[in-house]
Amino acid sequence: MSPSMQPAGPALERWDPEDETFWRNVGRAVAWRTLAITTANLTLAFIVWFVVSALVVRLPNIGFQLSTGQIFWLAALPGLAGGSLRIVHTFLIPLYGTRNVVTVSTLSLLVPAVGWVIVVQDPGTPYWVLLTLAFLAGLGGGNFSSFMPSTSLFFPKRLQGTALAIQAGIGNFGVSVVQFVTPWIIGFALLGSIAGAPQTFTKGEIVKDIWLQNAALIYIPFILVCTALAWAFLRRVPVKAAFAEQLDILKLKHGLIMTLLYIMTFGSFSGLSATFPLLIKQIYGGFEGAPDPLAYAFLGPLVGSTARVIAGPVSDRVGGAKVTQFAGIGLIVAAVAVLFFTSPATVDEFPYFLLAMLGLFLFAGIGNASTFKQMPMLFPPRQAAGVIGWTGAMAAYGPFACGVMLGYSFDWVGSPDLFFYWAIFFYGACVALNWWYYARAGAEKPC
Repeated sequence: MSPSMQPAGPALERWDPEDETFWRNVGRAVAWRTLAITTANLTLAFIVWFVVSALVVRLPNIGFQLSTGQIFWLAALPGLAGGSLRIVHTFLIPLYGTRNVVTVSTLSLLVPAVGWVIVVQDPGTPYWVLLTLAFLAGLGGGNFSSFMPSTSLFFPKRLQGTALAIQAGIGNFGVSVVQFVTPWIIGFALLGSIAGAPQTFTKGEIVKDIWLQNAALIYIPFILVCTALAWAFLRRVPVKAAFAEQLDILKLKHGLIMTLLYIMTFGSFSGLSATFPLLIKQIYGGFEGAPDPLAYAFLGPLVGSTARVIAGPVSDRVGGAKVTQFAGIGLIVAAVAVLFFTSPATVDEFPYFLLAMLGLFLFAGIGNASTFKQMPMLFPPRQAAGVIGWTGAMAAYGPFACGVMLGYSFDWVGSPDLFFYWAIFFYGACVALNWWYYARAGAEKPC
């Protein structure tokens, strides 16, 4: 059957990517088209999810009266929402199909995007409104746990490490896009007076006009275009399961272990991506000639996302468990290195702090790819899709957990050291689990 003979409607009558003839004649074109469209939509989802992290560091400079604790809570709430909404998204694809889920979830990104365009123009906005919009930004975080399981259904097992790494890695670039584009896009009137007046930015002796609303406004047209593409070109594979049936993934021992491993990798990536600008500001912001947080913060997600794309094909070749073991050990080493530069005597220590943090992002990105290679090897397709969604949901609490824990660490000891001590302990436990069950010779489930 040629691609042109497939039904034109939203549902595919047959889907068997493990059949080489079907894959060559039909499946490959549909799968890669689906991957391209859903990856574009996922990138936008990450952009909206992390736009709050780029906004909050500037709110006090344009007149918002916010304490350090309140700022960390604003940065943390998208993570809380993203994790919670991912639990819901985990079960959506077998119920409603790729086309419907991707279309509606992408369209929903307009709510936080438009909301932030409005509120940043009024420093008198009540704090509860800011909290609500920070929570709604988590709509973008939720999308991951339906988009990625969908992709796992479209590709044969031999290509799932590559396909999932491409989608998640490029999607993760949305974090870097936010932190890289924001400093530039807020520097001029994007649509003249139509989009609102500028705000006065004040930092020490620096006083200038900025258009902070542009940080969210610029993505609204892309949200509309990607919504239309999803509706027009995506299809549904014939994989269905009732909600109650899908709950069987919660009873899987290896589902729990993979959840911990994915928290180690993506939880670290997402949590540190959301808090990296604030970390730079809190640790090095008091020095003369302090670095601009957003001038450097985009590098972390960029390194992690690039590593994820590259590590996917490597994991397909050498095995996910071996790569995860390497990534976990790397995370421990990088976290120890960070501790040497969290109480600096001068701003000259910043390059070393930055390098150690980039090490964390590098190894988190590598592990993001390798764990997604492991899951399709451990479970049959429908369960694998569910486990991918569930692990993504749990790890999406990373921004919330990191934001809250870092806030408490600064309150209790005046530095982020307590947070990094905990991280080192957790990474060590995950490395031990991965080695015992998956990576060692004679492991229970080598993958």
